[in-house]
Amino acid sequence: MDGTEGSAGQPGPAERSHRSSVSSVGARAADVLVYLADDTVVPLAVENLPSLSAHELHRAVREVLQLPDIALDAFALWLVSPLLEVQLKPKHQPYKLGRQWPELLLRFTDAPDDDVAMDEPSLQFRRNVFFPKRRELQIHDEEVLRLLYEEAKGNVLAARYPCDVEDCETLGALVCRVQLGPYQPGQPTACALREKLDSFLPAHLCKRGHGLFAALRGRGAKAGTGEQGLLNAYCKVKEAGDGEHGASLSTHYRAYLLKSHELPFYGCAFFHGEVDKPAQGFLHRGGRKQVAVAISLEGVHVIDSREKHVLLGLRFQELSWDHTSPEEEESVLWLEFDGDNEGTPVNKLLKIYSKQAELMSSLIEYCIELNQTSEPAASQENVSGTPSAAGAPPPPIQRPQLRRQGSVVCSRLQHLSTIDYVEEGQQIKRVKPKRTTSFFSRQLSMGQGSYTVVQPTDSLEQG
Repeated sequence: MDGTEGSAGQPGPAERSHRSSVSSVGARAADVLVYLADDTVVPLAVENLPSLSAHELHRAVREVLQLPDIALDAFALWLVSPLLEVQLKPKHQPYKLGRQWPELLLRFTDAPDDDVAMDEPSLQFRRNVFFPKRRELQIHDEEVLRLLYEEAKGNVLAARYPCDVEDCETLGALVCRVQLGPYQPGQPTACALREKLDSFLPAHLCKRGHGLFAALRGRGAKAGTGEQGLLNAYCKVKEAGDGEHGASLSTHYRAYLLKSHELPFYGCAFFHGEVDKPAQGFLHRGGRKQVAVAISLEGVHVIDSREKHVLLGLRFQELSWDHTSPEEEESVLWLEFDGDNEGTPVNKLLKIYSKQAELMSSLIEYCIELNQTSEPAASQENVSGTPSAAGAPPPPIQRPQLRRQGSVVCSRLQHLSTIDYVEEGQQIKRVKPKRTTSFFSRQLSMGQGSYTVVQPTDSLEQG
C-alpha cells in the first residue's frame, strides 16, 4: 500500500458494525456491497473480483447512482473498519487489500491480536481527501451535494469535527430543515426535536446534566444547550423557492457544506496517535493523551480525542516535519513550528507517537505537492473570477479571524508538552541531532510560507 493516497485513521462513522463488502466469491462472479455515507448499500455484481481495481469499482458505483463526471474527483473508495481507514488509489485492488487486512492492522495499529482476528473492512464510497473545497463549491448536482452533506453531517454528529455550540446549532438547524421540512410556527416542533435530538446535535451536547458540576464538565458546551438553541436556529433557516418540503434541497445541502468549510479540518483524513501531557504536580508526572491527527490539503490539526477540541492547528507554511520509523526507535511524527517561551521566540517540537507516522508523513508531503501543482492554475483567476494581471503574484490567502474566544478550533498549546529551542542557541531542552537550519529539512521553501527558523549557534549542545 502506498501511503501518499492511502490514509489510515482512527474509527469514526465506521463504528456502526462489523460488516463485509463481499457476500460471495466465485470464479465467475461476486456480489460486492459498497456503503454510502448515509449507510445505504449499493450492491454490485462483478466479474473477476480478485483482479478488479478501485477505479473500475468506482465507475460501477457512479453508473448505478447516475452521478456526473465530477464524482470521479469528488469521491474515492475506502476500506474502513472500526480499527483502520484507508483511502484507495485507483490502481489498488480492494479484494487483495481486504485479504491483507490483518497485516495492515498489525503494521499500522496497536490493536490486540483478538481484535485483529475479528476485524473485517467494508468498502465505502466517501469524499476524496484530495478534492479541493473550492471545487466543491462549483457542484450543482443534487445527489453529489447530498452525499457530501451526509458525510459532513456524520462527522459533525460523531464529534470528529469539533464545533462550537453556536455552529452545532446552525448546522443542526439545517439538518432539521432537510429532515422535517420548513419551520412551521405553532406546530409541535419542539417535541419532534427533543425526541430526535441526537440526529441534529453531537451526543455530548444532548446530555441533560444537572447542577454546577454538569455545567463545568460540558466540554465546551454551555449549560442549557439543547433543543431551545436548536429551535431558535431552525426558525432562522432561510427558504428558497416555494418552500415546500419536496422542493429541491440543494440549497440546504450547499448551506451545510459552506458552513462546514469554515472548520479548518473539513475534508481531512484522520489518524490515531498520542502526545505527551505537560508535567504536573510536585512529582512532575505527565503521561500521554489520545489525539486524532487531521490532515487535509490545508494543513495539520491535532485534536484532543476526549475533550473534542483542537490542541494545535498549523498550515503547511507554518511547519516542518519528519518521522522516525519503528526500526530506528518508537514510530513518531515530529512537527516543528514557531512559538514563544515566556516572551522569547522559540522553535517548538511536538512529538506524536503513532504507528501511522509513516502514513501521516507521506500524506503531508503529497498534499504539499498537490498544492504546489494546483497553485499556478488556481492563481489564473482571483476571487472575483477575473484573470489576474500577468506576472502579478496571487494575493495572499488570509486565515479568517476566529469569531469568539475559547473556540474549540483554537490551538491550546498549554495542553501540549513540546521541546523548545531559543535563538542564539540558548538551550531550554536538548534534542539530537544538532541542526544547522531547521531540525527537519522537510518543509515548504521559506519564500512560500511564514515559518521562520530560530538559528542556533555552534555552542548549542547535543543531547
